[in-house]
Amino acid sequence: MPVRNAEREVLEHVPATVPLTVTVTEARGIDTTLELTERLTRHGYAVAPHLPARQFIDKEHVADVVARLREARVRSVFVIGGDAPRPAGAFADAYALLRAMEEAHHPFEEIGVAGYPEGHPAISREALDLSLKQKAPMATHVITQICFDAGTTANWAAGLARAGVDLPIHVGMPGPVNRQKLMRISANIGLGPSARFLRKQRSLLWRFLLPGGHDPTKLARRLGAAASKTGGNLRGLHIFTFGELRQTELWRRRLLSSIDPERAGPSFQ
Repeated sequence: MPVRNAEREVLEHVPATVPLTVTVTEARGIDTTLELTERLTRHGYAVAPHLPARQFIDKEHVADVVARLREARVRSVFVIGGDAPRPAGAFADAYALLRAMEEAHHPFEEIGVAGYPEGHPAISREALDLSLKQKAPMATHVITQICFDAGTTANWAAGLARAGVDLPIHVGMPGPVNRQKLMRISANIGLGPSARFLRKQRSLLWRFLLPGGHDPTKLARRLGAAASKTGGNLRGLHIFTFGELRQTELWRRRLLSSIDPERAGPSFQ
């Protein structure tokens, strides 16, 4: 998250071998995300900024951002619709932004798009499925919104493969997040803002309010076990840190050190 001290926290706690994404919030806007992306890239990190369609004004704005990221040697982005209730300009969804990026001859080697294993409260399942099929030819992978049920995620991933969408899927999940800090961050920096964010993440609020409601290690292992049932399109994890960089990196190292490579399998790393 592009919060105060984020750059320092990354440098102190996260190895440069770990790929990062930087989100965009309504309160801070796209430029804050681009600035942090540029600084971390100069430090040697592979950084993918979030690009929310509803915060772009017009094609000239898209071309400017593409040129800026080209200059910074950014090679990966995550393109989403965004949570703003009304578009700031000409782009209402990620598909429209992806087409404008192609017209701007973007240099990105990796483009992530969003997937919704539990659906979206404001968008029908049919519309979500159609949108993902439209975006797939312009993307390289899918990053899912948070879902705490490994079976739901696996069933959704298998259905995606049957529908002919063959993109690799990175499953979004929170790391070891302090629930009080999560609620404070979501209120302070405008995660959507927080009310819309929590409505979209249907099971997130009660999971963090209940004691012991989220165990990232258990969820990661359940997802690993479920990966073999999806046809191989579940390829890994995308960890939402919610600002807990040090704790997330310590957890990541503990998880990796506990994995038996033969049991983990080659397709889920």
